Amino acid sequence: MTDMPPKAEPQSSNRWRRFAEWDERPLRYDLFAAENPEAGFSVFRSPYDPAPSLSVEGGRVTVMDGKAEADFDILDAFIAAHHIDPVMAETAMAMDPGEIARRLVDINVPRQELEALARGLTPARLAEVVGRLSALEIAFAYSKMRQRQTPGNQAHVTNAKDDPLQLAADAAVAVALGFDEIETTMRVSSNSWANALACTVGAAVGRGGVLFQCSIEEAEELQIGLAGLASYAETVSVYGTERAFIDGDDTPWSKALLTAAYASRGIKARCTSGAAAELLMGFHEQRSLLYLEARCLCLQRAMGVQGTQNGGIDGAPLTASMAGGVRELMAENLIAVWLGLECASGNDCRTSESEIRVGAKITPYLLAGSDLICSGFGSIKKYDNSFNPSLFNGEEIEDYLLLQRDFQTDGGLTPVEEDQVLGLRVRAVEALAAVMEELDLGTVPRARMMSVVFASGSEETQSYSAGEVTPISAAIKARGITALDVVRALGRRGYTEEAENLLLMLRQRISGDYLQTSALVRDGRVLSAINDPNDYRGPGTGYRMPEPRWQAVQGIRNVLTRERVLAAENVVGEAVGQAAGEADWLVPAGVAAKGSDPHEVVIGVSPAFARQLHQTTAGHALSDVVAALVDGIEAGGGTARLVRMMHTADTSFLGLAAARLSGSGFGIGIQAKGTTVLHQADRMPHMNLELFSNAPLTGLEHYRALGRNAARHTYGEAPEPVMVPTHGEALGARFHVRVALLYAIETGLIDLTVHPIELTYRPARPVTEAAQ
Repeated sequence: MTDMPPKAEPQSSNRWRRFAEWDERPLRYDLFAAENPEAGFSVFRSPYDPAPSLSVEGGRVTVMDGKAEADFDILDAFIAAHHIDPVMAETAMAMDPGEIARRLVDINVPRQELEALARGLTPARLAEVVGRLSALEIAFAYSKMRQRQTPGNQAHVTNAKDDPLQLAADAAVAVALGFDEIETTMRVSSNSWANALACTVGAAVGRGGVLFQCSIEEAEELQIGLAGLASYAETVSVYGTERAFIDGDDTPWSKALLTAAYASRGIKARCTSGAAAELLMGFHEQRSLLYLEARCLCLQRAMGVQGTQNGGIDGAPLTASMAGGVRELMAENLIAVWLGLECASGNDCRTSESEIRVGAKITPYLLAGSDLICSGFGSIKKYDNSFNPSLFNGEEIEDYLLLQRDFQTDGGLTPVEEDQVLGLRVRAVEALAAVMEELDLGTVPRARMMSVVFASGSEETQSYSAGEVTPISAAIKARGITALDVVRALGRRGYTEEAENLLLMLRQRISGDYLQTSALVRDGRVLSAINDPNDYRGPGTGYRMPEPRWQAVQGIRNVLTRERVLAAENVVGEAVGQAAGEADWLVPAGVAAKGSDPHEVVIGVSPAFARQLHQTTAGHALSDVVAALVDGIEAGGGTARLVRMMHTADTSFLGLAAARLSGSGFGIGIQAKGTTVLHQADRMPHMNLELFSNAPLTGLEHYRALGRNAARHTYGEAPEPVMVPTHGEALGARFHVRVALLYAIETGLIDLTVHPIELTYRPARPVTEAAQ
């Protein structure tokens, strides 16, 4: 975005300033639509929607949703002829819609029974039934009704330059991340053949069986598929009004013919539809979004297509702008799987600038699972996504990986190691360069390849421009280069594994196994609704991540262990001249006795302080922290004494024990991680005078000020408490894992039989210098 949210108004404005702060959040980019059926803005129900109805005479539909056969438009005619099951219709339409809704969420009613029932329901009745379900019930019903048991995911692989080298490298990474399908498109339409070739080679690096699509004009896409440079298509658009169909020079029959053409050549095909498409095109007929999408989905089942890409798609941001719109997107996905279609369940379009809304939108699909959770997760950066930014993009891949781990659910992706990624990117660009040279499409300079290997996006590369790609693409098309030519080229140049991976997909084209409903290829084997059916019937059934898969999902970065924490502490210790064990600047000097100096402040340190642990969570060396405390105490007119407590690691009790040993009755307790308390001997344990609870934000100047305050208390003064500022940082997420491990080390050293130990303090440099 080039525009920024409006700036906060001056403080003199006659307005609660919180609104000005809210105005600066990304959410302010989002605009929202009011309910307006006349203009097509209605989600679940419009007063212009027809009432559900059906009459069948002699096996022929004569009335459907309030319209007589003579008045049917092309959609009605196609649905009546090819979707409605006249045998099932009498039973299905006679059932109470509330009862059907309850069956959708009843774990005792099998999926197959409900699918059969759907074949007798009209679009209006389907919309009415799912409209009765809450968002939670829709997600639950979806988990039961989706076709394939094992979840999958699909990636967008594009870039702003149509650079084939970057496409190959990014396709290889998408494959490594676990995407089962990758889809590309281009900024310049004439570059389609080069994009297809690049992604085909990149997808073959590291893993076989990934399905690939080149999204372009339908006739061109079919030619690319016939050449073996694509294995699926999902750009067959279907609409919920007759005028929208006709505006695109199409009919349900022409679309059915096209999907049959794909399937006849072993190319898996899905249709695309989704709420708000008709509204964007201006042909909404004042009907609700859900009713129009129910028509689309009935058409798709009637066409005999394998699956659907729905859930708003390009219209998702418009749908999400309406009250209940995100729930509607879930509801249309539910109709899709209820009708027995594979569902690539949208989530491919950025519906909001708010990361909170984005995360909330994906959550039901992660929990319920889906045949393809995203019909286009942007595996590249937002600016390189030629489809426009997806719900999730390359910037947010690690966030998504963490969501899988958080919920212990399979979102279809697997963490990757840095070295693994670099190896794949090198292999992919070298393989593509070899193919291009072998097929006489050009010689790729090494500098171009390496600029792509390390680049996060096209703004960082010195590789092909879109104009340079066009003649390469034209040559591929003109010379009739096919995937078999690519296999030969890979084999001749020594890329045997990649050649075998690509050949695996061509063999699958001949067998046609992945034309089954909800099919994908894993480890060279087709998984579909036929051999991997979703059998969810309640707890303990359906998909559960196998243990190896769960272990793989957990393999994210930033996982701390006790060993890693101690290793970091030892490095810090060595960096400041300390050994890995006990520091030489705090020397045990026998059992600590109670002091008599009325201005003495005892600093009580924890069991692991400067022994196994040597820095605070803010990164301050403990030697510097002690120097700051001592300097503050002396600046306030007090005398500092250090004592190690072995009977406790609790901050409050460290401070209380220190205060009771102090001649003044005032003491400071400090843990190795930096949490600090100022206490008085006659107080209750947790009724301290001052507390630094946010150690990661506490600086040396705060410790010095606390020491001075402690000394001034010994003179009977009441100094202003030291405040450590916080600005809403998620300190728990940043530090609690480390804190828990650090505290476990502390408590592991507790010995209730050991009396407090007097410590001789030997500062490495003058106290005032260390405390600065």
